[in-house]
Amino acid sequence: MIETDALILGAGPAGLFQAFQLGLQEIRAHIVDVLPYVGGQCAALYADKPIYDIPGVPVCTGRELVASLQQQIAPFAPELHLGQELSQLVAASDDRWQLATSAGTQFLARSVFIAAGIGAFEPRRLRIDGLERLEGHSLHHHLPDEALMADRRIAIVGGGEEAVAAALQCAALAVPPASITLVHRKTSFEAHAEALAALQALLGAGRVQLATGQPTGFAEQRGQLSALQLSHAEGPDTTLALDLLLVRQGLSPRLGALANWGLALERKQVVVDPATCATSLPSIYAVGDVNHYPGKKKLILCAFHEATLAAYDAAERLVSGRKVVVEYTTTSTRLRRALGVGVR
Repeated sequence: MIETDALILGAGPAGLFQAFQLGLQEIRAHIVDVLPYVGGQCAALYADKPIYDIPGVPVCTGRELVASLQQQIAPFAPELHLGQELSQLVAASDDRWQLATSAGTQFLARSVFIAAGIGAFEPRRLRIDGLERLEGHSLHHHLPDEALMADRRIAIVGGGEEAVAAALQCAALAVPPASITLVHRKTSFEAHAEALAALQALLGAGRVQLATGQPTGFAEQRGQLSALQLSHAEGPDTTLALDLLLVRQGLSPRLGALANWGLALERKQVVVDPATCATSLPSIYAVGDVNHYPGKKKLILCAFHEATLAAYDAAERLVSGRKVVVEYTTTSTRLRRALGVGVR
């Protein structure tokens, strides 16, 4: 059981900035995210797309924004629990919340901050009966370790940016004689021009193969994938021999277990007090795209503001020994000491 003052659900920009604001209030936080990497929507949906509405930053990509936020929260070192989904929330007898994740990690938290964006992102899976039991072995939805790709026949399913990027990464990491085949129902892909040009170069050099068709079945040997069955609009089915299947068809959001936690919801969003971002349950807050209040705007800069309000309200209850007042990083000795800048 991990005991903590604050548990943040979501490692996207809102969750990361929530950890920063809590850190300024001397509140230590743990962060849980269903994705195996930090970044949330920014990393999953527009890692390389430009963002123009971050205050003081004329333009940055989603990946650059996440990197900057990670650098900003570094002085507070929040503990990350990635690749896990919060599956249970129960009120404890001492006004704390007991939570458990899909990986079996358990928390006892004095406060909970929901920064889940538009929901917990999960991979879009192939709808083939029985295939799911091979997940984590010869079936993956995120790029596996480099060692697992050595001497393997790798098939990547998908037609968007995620699949193209995976093909480029596999080509760079996989050790020959590993083979890489990109599987899509069409011969065209949706990705940035630079990525498409790099893919065409790999196809032309024979380092990546292309197989068209819709995956409809599979074969296995001793519990490992051995082939993928592909159906075609015209002609008979074909079989693609493989050792490792990487499905990169994008991500889809869902509220998941928090929809059953007893929170007040409106149109699949968590209703909060706009002054504090407190939910209908005590000591639980919601910030970012997951929350709702009159006049709500789904913008990253609004999420940053909401995280600040939530941190100050939580500090009123969690911080003892000092009065919680508005302080400025330009002048506050306490804040600068917490950040590790300019004060001995």
